Amino acid sequence: MGVRALEPIREKLGRAQSAFFRAADAIPAGRWGNCPGLGEWSAAELVGHLMVVERGVVTNVDRLTQKIPIPVHFPKRMHLPMWLVEARVIRRKSPVPQDPSLMAEKEEMLAGLRRVRERTLAFIAETERRDLSAYCWRHPFLGMLNAYEWMEMIAAHQLRHTKQVREIGTKLSRKL
Repeated sequence: MGVRALEPIREKLGRAQSAFFRAADAIPAGRWGNCPGLGEWSAAELVGHLMVVERGVVTNVDRLTQKIPIPVHFPKRMHLPMWLVEARVIRRKSPVPQDPSLMAEKEEMLAGLRRVRERTLAFIAETERRDLSAYCWRHPFLGMLNAYEWMEMIAAHQLRHTKQVREIGTKLSRKL
C-alpha cells in the first residue's frame, strides 16, 4: 500500500479527531469526570478508553510487523463492515478495561489523546513504504482485520465515541 493509498486513512483519523474534540468542547471542565447516568461512562473515562484502545492497536501492529506475517486464508479474512463501528447501532461493552491512572483534568486528558494520535500517525509514516496488509489479527466484534483496517478502525472507533460524548454533554446539561 503506497503513500497515496494511506492518505484516506490519515484523513479519516484527522476528521475523527477534530469531530471528537469539537464534541468534547461542549463538556465543561468541572463536569469532565461526571457520569451522566447509572453505569454510563464520563467523558474522562471515554477519553481514557480511546487512549488505551488506540495505543494498544498501534503497539500490536508494531509488534506484529517485526515478524514474518502469518498467512490468513481469504475466507477467514472476512469481517463485518467498518460502518457498524461508527454507526453505534449495536451497543457493546468494551472488552478493554478502564485504566484509572489515565483519569485527569480535561485539558491534560485531551493532550494525552493528541499524543496518542501523533504516535499513530508517526507509525503510519514510519511504515508507509512497507506493505502491512498481510499482518492480521482478530477484532472481538468485527472479525479479522489487517493492519490498515485496524488503523481505519481507530478512526471509526473515535467517531463512534464522538456520538457518545455528545450524548454525555446533552445529559449533563439537563442535570444543571
